[in-house]
Amino acid sequence: MKVFGWMLLALPIITNAQQIADTSLWQHSVVAGVTATQVSYKDWAQGGENAFAWTAMLEGKSMYDLPLYVWTNSYNFAYGNTKLGTQSVRKTDDKIDIASEYIYKFDAYVNPYVAASFKTQFTKGYAYDASGTATAISDFLDPAFLTQSAGASYQPIPEVKTRLGPALREILTNTFTQYSGGKKNKVEFGLESVTEAEARLDDNLFFKAKLELFAAFKTMDEVVVRSDNTITAKISKYFSTNLNVQFIQEKPISPRTQIKQTIALGFSYVLF
Repeated sequence: MKVFGWMLLALPIITNAQQIADTSLWQHSVVAGVTATQVSYKDWAQGGENAFAWTAMLEGKSMYDLPLYVWTNSYNFAYGNTKLGTQSVRKTDDKIDIASEYIYKFDAYVNPYVAASFKTQFTKGYAYDASGTATAISDFLDPAFLTQSAGASYQPIPEVKTRLGPALREILTNTFTQYSGGKKNKVEFGLESVTEAEARLDDNLFFKAKLELFAAFKTMDEVVVRSDNTITAKISKYFSTNLNVQFIQEKPISPRTQIKQTIALGFSYVLF
């Protein structure tokens, strides 16, 4: 089943290799950014600790849009560290998120699709207790989340797109098997829904959101929810402010909803 899913996604490459090789037909958009914060104290009567934090990101999309079909590949990478006082350097951001979607243009609004997504991280992650002792809880490809699906895609307006279909979800681990129910690989069949929205709220204000839902057939009452929402305010050609809020609800990993909120001011550059 895993091989079959990837073969479906490879169909546009196999059947249209010559056209796809024509780079003029591709539409690319790539944005890179770096944010940094530094605070230093010397003989400061009110107290405080030296601090330095930085985050780097790369986000892009490559689209191959023809009258009969559209093939979209998106990728989102982020990594960041912080150093507070005498504490060791700690990770604050770490994300690898790659997705590919192939839609056959059968109708103006509703069309069949096949899709795949892959999520993991770059380096080892740690949890820290009150004394500062670090305990490793994750690593590169440990865990890794791979989802393959096929179904119907619906796009009522250019700014909003949603899809729904049966899916195969795999959680791959090596050492940290708590993410996959105590075994190295966990495979689930279920239903997946992915909704994406992108809108320009003003000349310098941009909103982007993605909501991913997965419900395994065996546990339909335990829906895995992943939500990633970003508002970007452009200050100048090279500087912008980002507000990002992420929600993750996955009961086997944590009984409580995981929330991550980031406000960043930094350098950003549109590569192409």
